[in-house]
Amino acid sequence: MSAQLQSQSTGIGKRPCLLVVDATRGFTDPSSPLGADYSSELAVIADLMRHANIRSWPCYLSTVIYREEATASVFRTKLPALNGLTPDSEWIAIDPSLPVLDNNVIIEKSYASAFFATDLGQCLKTLNVDTVIVTGFTTSGCVRASAVDALQWNFKVVVVQDAVGDRNDQAHEANLQDLGLKYADVVGSEEISRI
Repeated sequence: MSAQLQSQSTGIGKRPCLLVVDATRGFTDPSSPLGADYSSELAVIADLMRHANIRSWPCYLSTVIYREEATASVFRTKLPALNGLTPDSEWIAIDPSLPVLDNNVIIEKSYASAFFATDLGQCLKTLNVDTVIVTGFTTSGCVRASAVDALQWNFKVVVVQDAVGDRNDQAHEANLQDLGLKYADVVGSEEISRI
């Protein structure tokens, strides 16, 4: 039996931003090969986006797009459904239920993390962001990868447990537990709405 790690909250800093990971039709439409019904999580994300706007927090949304055959070829071999995320696909659009504003920034990515091979980390550093509040899909995949990379950029990381979802409930719960132990604070949306 291994010993339990000691872990403590890092809290939320003075300059948070909201990151919405892959809340695109390819993941939020159950008719997509990658999709599931995340209607309750999307409602929470929409509320958090409105809150971020009121508080003048930067808001970034990611979408996965493959423009070249060679991009992320191993990832796409592992998950062939990703091949449908092309520039002309309906699946790359941000879910229409979300209140995207002109000042929100959409990050185009090709890998699991919203930080990997994008300029997101540098953009947030330029804005003096100190905390990344992570929402979106899926908990065990792109949410986890983005949260871990946010920490590796030395941001405080908060994962909003009712604003992330996964196709697999066990994977969702296990990853929230692990993220909360090692990489992020895992909180409910009501805690964010009080800031």
